[in-house]
Amino acid sequence: MEKNNLLARVEVLVIGGGVVGCAVARQMVMDGAKVALVEKSSDILAGASKGNSAILHTGFDAPTGTLEQECVQSGYAQYLKIRESLNLPIEKVGANVVAWNSEQEEKLVNVLEKGLNNGVSDIKLLSKKEVGQAEPHLAHHLKAAVSVPGEYIVDPWSSPYAYLLQSVENGGEVFCNAEVLSGEFDGEKWLIKTAAGDISCRYVINSAGLYGDIVNQRVLKDCDFVIRPRKGQFIVFDKSARELLNGIILPVPTERTKGIVLFPTIFGNIVVGPTAEEQDSRTDAGVVEETLRQLQAQAVEMLPELAQTQITATFAGIRPATEKKHYRVSQNKDKNWITLGGIRSTGLTSALGLGLHVSKLFAKLDANFKKLDNPLSAKAPMLAEKFPRDFNSKGYEEMVCHCELVTKREIVNALNSKIPAKSLSGLKRRTRATMGRCQGFYCSAKLSKLTEGKFNNSLSVDDERGVVND
Repeated sequence: MEKNNLLARVEVLVIGGGVVGCAVARQMVMDGAKVALVEKSSDILAGASKGNSAILHTGFDAPTGTLEQECVQSGYAQYLKIRESLNLPIEKVGANVVAWNSEQEEKLVNVLEKGLNNGVSDIKLLSKKEVGQAEPHLAHHLKAAVSVPGEYIVDPWSSPYAYLLQSVENGGEVFCNAEVLSGEFDGEKWLIKTAAGDISCRYVINSAGLYGDIVNQRVLKDCDFVIRPRKGQFIVFDKSARELLNGIILPVPTERTKGIVLFPTIFGNIVVGPTAEEQDSRTDAGVVEETLRQLQAQAVEMLPELAQTQITATFAGIRPATEKKHYRVSQNKDKNWITLGGIRSTGLTSALGLGLHVSKLFAKLDANFKKLDNPLSAKAPMLAEKFPRDFNSKGYEEMVCHCELVTKREIVNALNSKIPAKSLSGLKRRTRATMGRCQGFYCSAKLSKLTEGKFNNSLSVDDERGVVND
């Protein structure tokens, strides 16, 4: 094998810096492996993981008896287990699956039975009156609901960032701008060629999300699934609306989609979405005005007082759906290759569970890893509205983003981290700068000075095309 351009020599290579890749890289490092993660973009979380609903799911509605159900529920439990050590904020707000007409009301029994069969024992049916007591601002034409008390809202970007940061703190490596181009396997080891250089490894885990099938085709010359990108558009309402909603409002699901969700965020907003739009493009995360108007109308129909609330932002995410509904997870033992494909809307919750699943797969191989006895921890930046923030501590110098209360110290830390922000979008996810009411109108000049020489492109050029706000 050619090794003149060798970037790293590791035991396990993880392809893809989304939430699944970050969680799996962390798990492999905890298991004692020497690990590298490669990401095609200039920063992590730049693909499907940059746009999601930020909900930690109980798995009450997961397909019963599937790998997805197993990973959602083990990921849920693992998140609660490690969250304090990684400084991850959560709010247990609960959820209600609300029926808005008689046809949906008839299906609530099935929703309840499925949840109970999935081991979520605290769910229950609520009458119209009980729903009204729990959520007094909802529209009065609702019929009934299934209550799911165990649903949480979380920080969707600090969590995977913390996973990968802990990986790095314990010896893991991260390479961005490292798109996988090809690979050679000699029967024992791989030489994976990337845009940043070659990586020698024994095992490969493909968690490339929207590009998972392309990676398999490039390297293995075969793939048993095809990514069919599914766009989901969202609307973010101003923080003044937060008192109108106590928990997550879920629709009665259909065969094709879980439907439109109305939910609070840990940052103090209310969000409605996502849509479910099939498209060919893996990069077009643009929003459509007519679709946004329809989303707003649906939100107001559920929560009428939103009609008087300003919209702070809009954004879209793209889910790596495939031609089948279930996860496309497979292992090629002959080539030391694991594929984690088709991880759609439940990826944020199932990521840690997928890491545990991969760990079990490696336990059956002759990998010879030795678990870390006392792994170093890592601390995610605290960005949640109801938790102590950086500005509550002395020495932050100045407030850079007044809408989201982001300090200069937070910006500097994000730029100088062991996994530094390399784009405006990356900086947003680490600090929330420019994500408030003015959308960067007042803080952009200051950010331009602070980020000078730190990004691959200037502040005015966003390398994640089509993103209005993520």
